Amino acid sequence: MHLHILGICGTFMGGLALIARSAGHTVTGCDTGVYPPMSTQLQEQGIRLIEGFETDQLALKPDLFVVGNVVTRGNPLMEAILNQGLAYTSGPQWLGEHVLRSQHVLAVAGTHGKTTTSSMLAWILEHAGRHPNFLIGGIADDLKVSARFQPERRLFVIEADEYDTAFFDKRSKFVHYRPRTAILNNLEYDHADIFPDLAAIQTQFHHLVRTIPAQGRIIRPADSPALEQVLEHGCWTPVQTFGPGGLWEAQASDHASHFRIMHQGQDTGTVRWALTGEHNRMNALAALAAAEHLGVEPQAGIEALSAFKGVKRRMELRGTASEVDVYDDFAHHPTAIATTLEGLRKQVGNRRILAVLEPRSNTMKLGAMAARLPEALAQADLVFCFGAASGKHALGWDPAAVLAPLGARASSYSDLDKMVGAICQAARPGDSVLVMSNGGFGGVHQKLLNRL
Repeated sequence: MHLHILGICGTFMGGLALIARSAGHTVTGCDTGVYPPMSTQLQEQGIRLIEGFETDQLALKPDLFVVGNVVTRGNPLMEAILNQGLAYTSGPQWLGEHVLRSQHVLAVAGTHGKTTTSSMLAWILEHAGRHPNFLIGGIADDLKVSARFQPERRLFVIEADEYDTAFFDKRSKFVHYRPRTAILNNLEYDHADIFPDLAAIQTQFHHLVRTIPAQGRIIRPADSPALEQVLEHGCWTPVQTFGPGGLWEAQASDHASHFRIMHQGQDTGTVRWALTGEHNRMNALAALAAAEHLGVEPQAGIEALSAFKGVKRRMELRGTASEVDVYDDFAHHPTAIATTLEGLRKQVGNRRILAVLEPRSNTMKLGAMAARLPEALAQADLVFCFGAASGKHALGWDPAAVLAPLGARASSYSDLDKMVGAICQAARPGDSVLVMSNGGFGGVHQKLLNRL
């Protein structure tokens, strides 16, 4: 079958393209801004990429158009597909019907930590010799790629996103995946551009719960009122809990980044890794519980986690210049910002942290979470907030006013070069600069390293 993928350079759709190619299909695709690293990864697999969404792509005559959620009504190629009555489907639906149906799917859902937890789980299974297929929204150093598929293998780890599927299917992506093992990592309000409130997201999570078989397993934190409410609407699957008071618990040890794993009250071993933060310990517990559902003993999972190197753009040290460390992190929701700063604070002690924030997600640009930012940034010694004055990344709120409770510690900029200059002027040897954004942020990391 020939698939032509619209929006192929996004993380999910690019991974889907690689999976379709591995499944034996002919794959072509189009997008705006076709650029590395995804374009390189796709072209190396023999996938032809086309810049833009012009209607002349109909001449490719694919068997099916696979549509990413970046595509909207008014897109010229999509309008031509609709006018001519050609066959199309969404990426999640195609994946669910043509790939995942034959797999034991392990889905990782939640507001935060999906990529990291999915990577941990895939790595535990890989380390245990189970060699899973996977589709993850990031690249772990241990796994090397974000997507892998070999049809003869029957385990599939997937990052299960609650964002909507396509312009013609407003259900969350994860309802198409039909998992047997499901991690519900946490649940908060997010995606203010498509969900009016938390209750709307909870409805989607309950749609997911309804698809999990009675022989499956749901793994959730012991203390999560929002998820409790989801399950109160109906649950037909055994549930395991993690975190304080749960079936799986983490206990601190003498070393800041080491912790003991308690399973059913029994000490099963100690994870010794370089990652920091309570959020990563919770992610580890969830991954261990999911792997144990497939028969991987906790001790084997602990051994794997102790060798886990982490995920790119999750507290990734991008370089050091003039004795100043520059970190990159994907954090963009206030809860993620706070937990990321907390982890770094435990790592650096009393040394200064300079937080550099780009509120780039649709939720943050709309200002739905803006009031929570001062508290989320409390662990930082200095805060630099970037908000473009115009264009698609322009903010709908005033960063200076929102961050006023932080006083002289916070400053805001609409000119990236001026902000880089201000950061470099403020930085001192021994400082850590933590850059937080869910986008490329204009290459600010390298600009800082060059000027420091």
